[in-house]
Amino acid sequence: MQVDESTPIHAMRDGEVFYFCGEGCRRRFLGESAPEPPATVTAAYYCPMCEGIESDEPGACPRCGMALVASGIGDGEPDDSELRDMSRRFWVAALFSVPLFVISMGPMIGIETHAWFPRLDVGWIEFVLATPVVLWAGFPFFERGLRSFATWNLNMFTLIAVGTGAAYTYSVIGLIAPDLFPQSVRMGDQVPLYFEAAAVIIALVLLGQVLELRAHRRTSAALRELIDLAPPIAHVIREDAERDIPLADVATGDTLNVRPGEKIPVDGRVTNGRSSLDESMISGESAPREVSAGDPVTGGTINQSGAFQMVAERVGSDTVLAQIVAMVGAAQRSRAPVQRQVDRVSAVFVPIVFLCSVAAFVGWAGWGPEPQLANAFVAAVAVLIIACPCALGLATPISIMVGVGRGAHDGVLFRDATSLERLRDVDILIVDKTGTLTEGHPTLTTLETWGAHTEHELLALAASLESVSEHPLARAVVAGAQARDIPIVPPSSFESQVGGGVHGEVDGHRVSIGSRSFLSEAGITETSGLEASANTLQTAGTTVIYCGVDGAFAGILAVSDPIKSQTPAALERLRALGLRILMLTGDDVRVARAVADRLGITEFEAGVSPADKHDRVTALRDQGLRVAMAGDGINDAPALAAADVGIAMGTGTDIAIESAGVTLVSGDLRAVSRAIELSRAVIRNIRQNLFFAFFYNGLGIPIAAGVFYSTLGISGNPMVAAAAMSASSISVITNALRLRSVRLGA
Repeated sequence: MQVDESTPIHAMRDGEVFYFCGEGCRRRFLGESAPEPPATVTAAYYCPMCEGIESDEPGACPRCGMALVASGIGDGEPDDSELRDMSRRFWVAALFSVPLFVISMGPMIGIETHAWFPRLDVGWIEFVLATPVVLWAGFPFFERGLRSFATWNLNMFTLIAVGTGAAYTYSVIGLIAPDLFPQSVRMGDQVPLYFEAAAVIIALVLLGQVLELRAHRRTSAALRELIDLAPPIAHVIREDAERDIPLADVATGDTLNVRPGEKIPVDGRVTNGRSSLDESMISGESAPREVSAGDPVTGGTINQSGAFQMVAERVGSDTVLAQIVAMVGAAQRSRAPVQRQVDRVSAVFVPIVFLCSVAAFVGWAGWGPEPQLANAFVAAVAVLIIACPCALGLATPISIMVGVGRGAHDGVLFRDATSLERLRDVDILIVDKTGTLTEGHPTLTTLETWGAHTEHELLALAASLESVSEHPLARAVVAGAQARDIPIVPPSSFESQVGGGVHGEVDGHRVSIGSRSFLSEAGITETSGLEASANTLQTAGTTVIYCGVDGAFAGILAVSDPIKSQTPAALERLRALGLRILMLTGDDVRVARAVADRLGITEFEAGVSPADKHDRVTALRDQGLRVAMAGDGINDAPALAAADVGIAMGTGTDIAIESAGVTLVSGDLRAVSRAIELSRAVIRNIRQNLFFAFFYNGLGIPIAAGVFYSTLGISGNPMVAAAAMSASSISVITNALRLRSVRLGA
């Protein structure tokens, strides 16, 4: 297999660099075991805004100061300690801020609240009401703000801490030592106090934090739904008795009872009984699947009707469900390329806001109405509060999180956010034939011999050699022999050429099986005896396999692989989305043409080797096209890795899945269109979120700074600024949550 040296998957041994088509091959080359994904996503916490920030405990991000959110569920419900703490602080802040606001702002609307306290200085009452709000309810903001200065990671809490801290400190000094302030600050003989601004701002920011934390729980709902698919207990048969044991105690090889209406505990195979399974929660397909003895079953799916027994084959982190959960969790925490642009803006945003705040102060102090310094102070604080960049930081990751979860619900698994973003701009979809357009479960339909060997002898030799191969055509040959009760013996030697065929020794005979060109390379050039039969079979869309024994042509095997029933509708939908369809197959050109004609595919290439597929993908990319490749076999892995987006059918091989950025759990090509539509919806949602974020800041900062005061009479109010800042974050999260109900495949 030829592998492009541009691949990021490589390793070094003895000073030489080796390149691989997939991570699995690299690990096997190095003798490493594959890292096991967790059986469930542990209750780790991560920052939705900052890449790589994770913790085993809830708390605040050391970089941006945001509350860390749970990445999933461990043994129970997610830890809501941060939400409970913020809720408690908010209610205390509201309890004190409401009367403080009424007392302070009442005279401005004609309510003489100061007359309610004839013997008391209202300033001291405001101080008493504001202090618990600022010093206790707002303590996390000041803590995070100070940390941001210590690490020089200036963020939204930097602005909140500076703004509210300045308003509160200014007011305390104005209350205790008013003589320190010049006349330009005073309103009459009084120094204006801003206790209500500091308290109300903190209360509003706390409200925004509470709403954000609640919304974050909803964004991870898809992941929790996946985790909840696994039942808590399993009915295991041990020592001829049924016992209920925790799911974690199920071992490989255990025999399990599954009753009607129950969820299947782990991956395995039916040993006794019949039933129909609802697999929609994993594959996205609504039609039930009938199973009987020998059929595989997947943990987390629902047994609808009959009872059956099964043997556990994959448990814990090896189950399909566990691997899906691990992949979804990792993808939700990954970063999209568009986020890099946002990060560059965010890196300079807070310093620019401080400059705007200083400029607002200078402008009002120099040219504003009396009291100049008091108005300048209010404008500077309003700019700091309204410009908090929380919405800007959340705009991309919140949409990625919801979009990846929605994809998992529909049986589309994204490896990372990069694949999700790239899929939106794909121009051409390259599809393999076997297992992608067709069922991938071919059956042996015809056997013709040429020479001394009988049909029974030829099939015995062919099936024995193919018994150690994983290729779908090989499995069809073996199944054909088994159906005819033909004995199969292990080959004494075996050699495979990917995309060509196999050689080996069986019962003292040198056997070669593969394409006509493969046999020709082995020195078997005379195959004309059955050429007419081969042409007829291939024209009908049947794959023909040539067989040679002891250096002579021995016959042909014909294998039929029916087209999937959903493939025509899937291709129509993909064309409607504006994609070109190109079929690449290693099969004979006549077989390829028959399949292409039935599906309306106008572009196809036959007799293509794995290296040719890779080169074709690379050539199309060099033309400036954005290429997606869909396949399911080992021979597709190089092309999947070379494409802008590799799409693996979940029914395919592990190496194909490892090489791809997107996996379709059901193996249904219709899921490709759903994936593309979801990608476009997510990127559209991100752009809407960025618009909300920039709209609030682009309009809010000039208003808060008083740019429109001279023309429209509008100036900033710190409390209004706090409400607008919280509204911007909430609008971004609410907009992202709409992705959970977006209609796909319409």
